[in-house]
Amino acid sequence: MTIRHEIKSQLARLLATEDLVVEHKKVETAQFNVQTRVLTLPLWDKASENVIDMLVSHEVGHALYTPDEEWWKEYDVHPSFVNIVEDARIEKLMKRRYDGISKTFYKGYTELHNDDFFQVKKKNISEMMLADRVNLHYKIGTYYDIPFSSDEMFFVNKIDLCETFEDALKAAKALYDYCLSEEKRKDQEKVEDLDMDFDIEMNGDGDEDGEGMEIPMNQSDESDEDADDDGEIQEETEIKVDNHVGGHTGVEEVSAETVESLEESLKNLTNEGSRENVYLELPDLDIDKVIISNKKIHELCAEKMIDVAEQLKKESDRFNSYDPMFRGSLYDSSLDKFLKDTEEDYNKFKKSAQKEVNYLVKEFECKKSASAYARATVSRTGILDTTKLHTYKYNEDLFKKVSVIPEGKNHGLVFILDWSGSMANVMMDTIKQLYNLIWFCKKVQIPFEVYAFTTCFPNTDEFNNFPELYDAKDNMVHIDSKFSLMNLFSSKVRARELNDQLYNVFRIVNSMRNYHGRDVTPYGMSLSGTPLNETIVALHKLIPQFKANNKVEKVNCVILTDGEGYQLEYHRTIHRSLMGESYFGKGSFNDGCVLRNRKTGKTYNCGYQYHDYTKMLLRNISDELPNVNFVGIRVMEGRDAKYFIQQNSDDYNDPKVEKLLESWKRTRTLIMEDVGYRVYLGISASALGNESEFEVQEDATKSQIRSAFKKSLKNKKMNKKILSKFIEMVA
Repeated sequence: MTIRHEIKSQLARLLATEDLVVEHKKVETAQFNVQTRVLTLPLWDKASENVIDMLVSHEVGHALYTPDEEWWKEYDVHPSFVNIVEDARIEKLMKRRYDGISKTFYKGYTELHNDDFFQVKKKNISEMMLADRVNLHYKIGTYYDIPFSSDEMFFVNKIDLCETFEDALKAAKALYDYCLSEEKRKDQEKVEDLDMDFDIEMNGDGDEDGEGMEIPMNQSDESDEDADDDGEIQEETEIKVDNHVGGHTGVEEVSAETVESLEESLKNLTNEGSRENVYLELPDLDIDKVIISNKKIHELCAEKMIDVAEQLKKESDRFNSYDPMFRGSLYDSSLDKFLKDTEEDYNKFKKSAQKEVNYLVKEFECKKSASAYARATVSRTGILDTTKLHTYKYNEDLFKKVSVIPEGKNHGLVFILDWSGSMANVMMDTIKQLYNLIWFCKKVQIPFEVYAFTTCFPNTDEFNNFPELYDAKDNMVHIDSKFSLMNLFSSKVRARELNDQLYNVFRIVNSMRNYHGRDVTPYGMSLSGTPLNETIVALHKLIPQFKANNKVEKVNCVILTDGEGYQLEYHRTIHRSLMGESYFGKGSFNDGCVLRNRKTGKTYNCGYQYHDYTKMLLRNISDELPNVNFVGIRVMEGRDAKYFIQQNSDDYNDPKVEKLLESWKRTRTLIMEDVGYRVYLGISASALGNESEFEVQEDATKSQIRSAFKKSLKNKKMNKKILSKFIEMVA
């Protein structure tokens, strides 16, 4: 499980009400230095959030309430007993200080007990030493009714009343003395029982003459030698100093086994082979250097078409010069045919798409009206309602009323289009979905911007140098200077100009499958790599700028892609041990790299898989921009559905996965929530490519008509399901 280390640091600082220095290191147990005020936490990679919250809260309790005293000089008590009493005291004080922290301790100890961290599930608790039962009483007493005699309840009550560290030491000393005497008493009883058994055996198992067993004469001597040896060993025994409350140098005569079991089990939560954490931060991009303006993009498209017209004119003149019969006519080349067919396809698609756009508008208005009605209030105007005057004898409400509907939140949409080479086969289907949404936004007057990410656009200066997008520093995520965002469409342009721009991109996309890409695609607008992760970094600046420029309160960011991007590198100074030199280079992400967001105080582990990296960036930006819904739309081939589900499922054996697969087979759509994206929509490219119009030949049979009708309904149902989900978030 990925643990947010930095947020645990923030939790520790908040609970301690001071700016503690919190370090995450490769240590076995948590430690707090009361002098330097440094809280060292292990890399609990194998622990859950609940357990870590509990452990952090516990350590903060020691930071707040356990003084820096060498108590073992005055009290001859084993550290485990002081730990038991002091843990109970500081957790009581923490619960008193923070009302909600009781649930934190309950959940944490519950999980530890479920995993048998105290190693008591296969033991009879009633037969355990009092100190162990007291420890279990304060930690997992909600699970077991820990038995105590009336004499033992004296010690439980004494611990309950501890308010100061001095009280805890006295209670620990009393508990230690009692347990020590009890252990000695039990040892004495065992010796007496052995003597009794020995006497019985001697008297009952003698020979016929009544003579007993002969005792070896040297047994007593051996016992004396063992006793001397034991004494020497005991004198040399050292007691470890506990990280929490110190220790003593006396003889270890009795200790609480549950304390030792818990400490050993907690060590297993750490990954000893893990690397030290490297805390990374995102760069502060100069967004103006990243964006290629809408005007520049379509000026290039216009210039390209002028070149195409000149090329066709030259070909036509050359053709006519050879054949005077066709003089004055345009040369009917494959490029000319492609342009005519593309324009016809675009107009046909635009006309057919109006049905889906109108459906979107209808759904939007209905949901918006329902939301507004739910927020409506009724107020009196203070003006008499003459239609009710005749009811004055039995009706006191004679004034006009008005329904007050508060203005809903203004929405805006930012679309991100994957302009990578792998999109070539599905780009047209993706563009069609995008155009439906653009026409919807234009019709209901929702501001929008559409960007396509690329690494091919020649965004260079006069010396052919790419711009520096940010000031690079150590441990800062690296963004390639060739990365840019092409502003393909904008709601700020007029309807006719927008239509021309839509056709420009439609023509470029159509050329990808007709081998005319070089003829109609402007230089720099060819398909490139997949800088999706760079784009998410840029959205940290782009979305706030969009909100400010359009004065909207809520933004929906829709990313249309066919997959995830590659992992980014980070800047770091590399030292050459042999040459004694260093240089400013780059490092690769690994399991020890943690992304830190100083604005939210949260950290994110990128995981091991490349697709986890994109999820990490999405979680980060969602936390920083809570009023933004990030929606993914993935157009894919049917064979990719299982892989898509597997990538975005925590457990591929979960029953939900089977339901998703059934949904895909039935509707050719997938809807997954909270997988980095707020909603991730999967759409079949082949299903989108099929025409949804109900068309049959005049002589079609009943079965053919039925089949065509079912096919039409199926495609419409698929589109409406996806579009309805989209409207739910926008309305």
